[in-house]
Amino acid sequence: MHSVKTMLSTHFSLKFKAFSSSSSSVLNHHHHPQWSGLQNWREGPINHNRFWGPTGPHPPPPLDVELDDGPIGSGCSLAEMGAVVLNTSDPLTKSKLSHMAYSRWRQQNLPIGVSQPPPRPARPLKPPLVSPKEIPAPKNSGLPLNVYMLHNLAHVELNAIDLAWDTIVRFSPYIELLGEGFFADFAHVADDESRHFAWCSQRLGELGFSYGDMPGHNLLWRECEKSSDNVAARLAAIPLVQEARGLDAGPRLVQKLVGCGDCRTSNIVARIADEEVAHVAVGVYWFVSLCKKMGRAPGSTFKDLLKEYNVELKGPFNYSARDEAGIPREWYDPSSKNNDDKKEQLSEVYERLACIISMEKENSSLNSTPD
Repeated sequence: MHSVKTMLSTHFSLKFKAFSSSSSSVLNHHHHPQWSGLQNWREGPINHNRFWGPTGPHPPPPLDVELDDGPIGSGCSLAEMGAVVLNTSDPLTKSKLSHMAYSRWRQQNLPIGVSQPPPRPARPLKPPLVSPKEIPAPKNSGLPLNVYMLHNLAHVELNAIDLAWDTIVRFSPYIELLGEGFFADFAHVADDESRHFAWCSQRLGELGFSYGDMPGHNLLWRECEKSSDNVAARLAAIPLVQEARGLDAGPRLVQKLVGCGDCRTSNIVARIADEEVAHVAVGVYWFVSLCKKMGRAPGSTFKDLLKEYNVELKGPFNYSARDEAGIPREWYDPSSKNNDDKKEQLSEVYERLACIISMEKENSSLNSTPD
């Protein structure tokens, strides 16, 4: 165990150093935009509203017994409990354990600790995982359109629980490099995602269906696996690409559900989309922080990583939600980058002109002597 950890640590450090020295880009030290609600989100109380009531989120009914024993109850650290969540195959149990792990870590002030993630998270027998091309079209799925869309969202949220815990557990040996705040933020994200899955699962049940009634794709986990050796790549691929896609898709999904006449589901989806802003903002915050440590410019580093790890960026983009979360447009939109470059070049030209004009003025005042 010790030798594996040492090997992992050495490999990670080498990868980190190699990447940080692979470009001559220097970090732009201008203040980076940040989501205005980030600090409030971090400091907020633990959210126990895991049941969707008649008017919105509520704590679950008393019959929904919390799992207060078992491996989460005896876990000694956040990373250890995270590994338990990753190794749990039943989706609703995974969701509950995720909330318990986060709550227990915060309430009992447990350490981050160190653990190892499984090669891939445990999954139930249903749904079968297929390639994105094999996912049936809505009309061939055998499900009503609103249920089809809700099932897809439930699948994304279940994966998101595992993506957050994998980030915590996989990079737990590097707490000195990353700092405790990194793990606190991703544990909070894991808790949010587990609540989102609980809402989706509850609503599927109310509509007479359940998670697993149609196949799911393994695209999200594949993106996660690509970035398992580099924390900067993980931040780029997951919060800044995959979760940002949720910001793009959320409003469209809400409109489609309203069009189906399913306002209850559309309200759930609207709340989930709203809460995803925090998760993208967390990704931006830690990506910029890591780039500072590497002496790299975040924008060019983001693009370099997407190219190196073969991560695809797809529009259409929800600019207002992305702006709110703090992702600069020039990171993901080439047309915006060109405009920014032109603005920078023009401002440099104006600065030079201003400098020349002031020098000319100084020279002329020095050379002008009274008659």
